[in-house]
Amino acid sequence: MKLPKFSGRKPISRLMPRREPIKPSRGIFTRRALVVLAAQAGVLGVLGQRLYNLQVVDGDRLKQLAVRNRTSKRLLAPARGTINDRFGVQLAGNKVNWRALLMPEETTDISAVISRFAQIVPLDDRDHARIERDLRHMRKYVPVSLKDFLTWDDMARIELNAPSLPGVFVDIGSTRLYPLGPLLAHIVGYVAPPNEHDVASSPMMALPGMRAGRAGIEQTQDALLRGEPGSVEMEVNSLGRVMGEIDREEGRQGDELTLTIDAGLQQMVLNRIADQSASAVVMDCRNGEVLAMVSTPSFDPSLFDSGVSHAQWIEWTDNVRTPLINKAVSGVYPPGSTFKPAVGLAALKSGALSPEDRFSCPGYYDMGGVRFHCWSRWGHGTINMREALMLSCDVYFYQAARKAGMDPIKAVANGFGLGTKLDIELPHIRSGVIPTPDWRREHGHHWNGGDTVNAGIGQGFVQVTPLELATYVSRIASGRNVQPHLVRRVDDRSSDLGKLDAAAPLDIAPAHLEIIRGGMFDVVNAKRGTAPKAKLDLPNVQMAGKTGSAQVRRVSRALRESGHFNSMSLPWEERPHALFICFAPFDAPRYAVSVVIEHGNAGADAAAPLARDIMTDVLTRDPVNHLHEPGQTVADAE
Repeated sequence: MKLPKFSGRKPISRLMPRREPIKPSRGIFTRRALVVLAAQAGVLGVLGQRLYNLQVVDGDRLKQLAVRNRTSKRLLAPARGTINDRFGVQLAGNKVNWRALLMPEETTDISAVISRFAQIVPLDDRDHARIERDLRHMRKYVPVSLKDFLTWDDMARIELNAPSLPGVFVDIGSTRLYPLGPLLAHIVGYVAPPNEHDVASSPMMALPGMRAGRAGIEQTQDALLRGEPGSVEMEVNSLGRVMGEIDREEGRQGDELTLTIDAGLQQMVLNRIADQSASAVVMDCRNGEVLAMVSTPSFDPSLFDSGVSHAQWIEWTDNVRTPLINKAVSGVYPPGSTFKPAVGLAALKSGALSPEDRFSCPGYYDMGGVRFHCWSRWGHGTINMREALMLSCDVYFYQAARKAGMDPIKAVANGFGLGTKLDIELPHIRSGVIPTPDWRREHGHHWNGGDTVNAGIGQGFVQVTPLELATYVSRIASGRNVQPHLVRRVDDRSSDLGKLDAAAPLDIAPAHLEIIRGGMFDVVNAKRGTAPKAKLDLPNVQMAGKTGSAQVRRVSRALRESGHFNSMSLPWEERPHALFICFAPFDAPRYAVSVVIEHGNAGADAAAPLARDIMTDVLTRDPVNHLHEPGQTVADAE
């Protein structure tokens, strides 16, 4: 075996100098390890702190954020409380309203979504204007109503196009329903969409479907009728489309209100007034419950829920018979001769007259060179107070007013509800005026004797409302300070005003009241009384009352004395108002009625028969003694 030959060169390992292996230093290794360990510990510490913050400190908040990525929660408008009459007949309720809503925070291009929606469900100019207004004033998390009262076809098209309508969803709500329409519009009132002031006062009012009371009971009892909102939580996908409902908490419906009104009686009074411009009030004269309050013409309150058109508003406001005004509480009229009982009571209470003091009536009364006429050109002879009431003698009460003076007359009139604001549950209540010399001076004029004479027969500056007249005759009949009211019960809580012993006795002598009641009895039942047409055709029931005809223009002396003057020949707006007040049964007063027919001419001919028919119906149905709505009445049968 041959060995390889070497070339003569030495191996590289022999050429390179030999080095000793380097031993690692124990100190250097330890410092590096510590640095690495410290860095790792710091990173782990920061990571741990971060995890602690995520899971413990911010865990609940982040969990909510995660939930919000798949859920949507919003408030639900509560159902508005219902309003019923004394027998449970619904006067204001709610009906189902399927509607399309838009959640602004769930879409990036609101204009495009609305335009796309309008191609699917048409929107008119009023809809666009309302949506733009709501978007300006409402916050992004509050849904905006796009369209109310959707049909099944509308809802199907919206669901089919849901992917192209981010933020749009169909919701069920309610709208206000007035089953009896114009019958009780002035009492119940109406609701309308909230304005900026409403939303500022309560954020709940920004919810879709919320309505604010704008008139009648709806306005004065709005806080009770609103209720409390609920909430609903829904599962949504990345496009905001609702996939399902997770949880729902129903709100609390507003309180149920029961009124003192008898809807059947209200309908009868309205039917009897027909197309006249008039008002009538029926009260329980023992406790002040208002059983009927009619003002004609009326209007449809449901139109305000969705918005009244401009044409409709112009039609209402241009109507000289003012359908939007509740004449029973806001109309002021000279009371005419219905004011004479108050003048008589003031004269008796002040001691200026006794019941048997007599005055002669030749048909006129002269004072300071001015002649004041009696309604009878031939006069009434020599009469006392009861006879003067029966005959409605102007001359007697001219002198009674002068002897009593205006300050005592005002005090008595106010005590009986005339010329004072009555605290009834309605808005826009006006009070009448019982003038005095001080009142006249406050208005920059001087009071003279003629002003007192005119006031003695309810003319001149004297003004009252039909509700004041009903309260006035109720207090004459009962002798108590009864307060008119409309709310009988809130849910199960009864009103204290309805208690028969709640009204205090009036500061008037019972003997004086008997004189006035006797004179009013004679007005209806005596042969010479001024209102024979008001006599009741009911067995063993009699009524007391007082007529009134209030002039709205001055009749010249020459025309009056000519014997040819007939106020019915005047234009409608220049004819006298016709008034009548009454109570029955006479021996045990239960009901009081006041009637004012605008420009009806003579109270005895126009207002007295109307009041008689109303009293006949109310006595026949006798609502205060029934727990359930009475059946057919005499008036219905006729």
